[in-house]
Amino acid sequence: MSNSISKRKREHIEVINRDPMVDRQGHFFDAIQLQHRALPEINLEDVDPSITVMGKTLSFPLLISSMTGGDDQLVKKVNRHLAEAAQITGVAMGLGSQRVMLKQPEAELSFQVRDVAPDILLFGNLGAIQLNNGVTPEQVKEMLLKVQADALFLHLNPLQEAIQPEGDTNFAGLAARIGELQAALDYPVVLKEVGAGLSVQDIELGLSQGIKWFDVAGRGGTSWARIEQHRRKDDSQLGFTLQDWGIPTTVSLQQARPYMQEANFIASGGLRDGLDLIKSVIMGGYLGGVAKPLLAPAMESTAAVVTAIESLKKEFVTAMFLLSAKNIADLRLNDTLLLPQQGINK
Repeated sequence: MSNSISKRKREHIEVINRDPMVDRQGHFFDAIQLQHRALPEINLEDVDPSITVMGKTLSFPLLISSMTGGDDQLVKKVNRHLAEAAQITGVAMGLGSQRVMLKQPEAELSFQVRDVAPDILLFGNLGAIQLNNGVTPEQVKEMLLKVQADALFLHLNPLQEAIQPEGDTNFAGLAARIGELQAALDYPVVLKEVGAGLSVQDIELGLSQGIKWFDVAGRGGTSWARIEQHRRKDDSQLGFTLQDWGIPTTVSLQQARPYMQEANFIASGGLRDGLDLIKSVIMGGYLGGVAKPLLAPAMESTAAVVTAIESLKKEFVTAMFLLSAKNIADLRLNDTLLLPQQGINK
């Protein structure tokens, strides 16, 4: 079982590298237009993009979204480069699914990044479905302690599991188990999709179980349905048919707007540059998650990841300047920064 998990993670990376259509390139953020200021009345050098989230101060609101995990050497290299770059640039990082740690203790080393990233905001990660498969809150606590995580991504991936040849699809009664885990943990639990978005009903279910953090992780970027289709051995086209299933990240954020006073949101899914990131913050996200654009650099070197992150930051800061926004507080939920026809649903 554990070896098959590591093999599957490597296969995921291989599929992403050989099939460019895995990135659906929804570009949904392009429909959101920003209000340019010809007289910004601020100095570009005075723009401060830093933000404090869960007690950690980040240089700007970027999250290196969870990509992969396991004992494979390629996976280890990718995570190491990402963690080193996160430390250098001062951004947050999500680990890949730690399920393999529960089956294969030696895989723990591939998730140990605190020696190179002692200061970053670090998210552990587990599929919520594992709570229906016997994983206990005590096991989750131990898993988070071992990697010295600050919070937990509890990911929801019913679409991926339905397409995956070895997928787990018993999501019955899962919300109650999520509530039990949140009550037992001293860590923030972030309920996270993996590319199909969170609906209003999902958010309300999470809130009813004590969840205060959500990552909408909507449609527009990497399609896990398409990735898993490549791994199927039958003649079906299921994953291709459903490759664009889900709620776009922008729509998921709009639907989440009424809940942003009682909960906190992260935006990921289809963010490709600093402009997408700044739009996600304006729409209410505390962080914007990016994965696919950082995978190729992570396979190359830490320096390549740092270069990519610095480019994102430059784009983000320049956009802040052109919006006359001195800091993140000037951005978040500020509808005046959108062109009139681009108002956000309230």
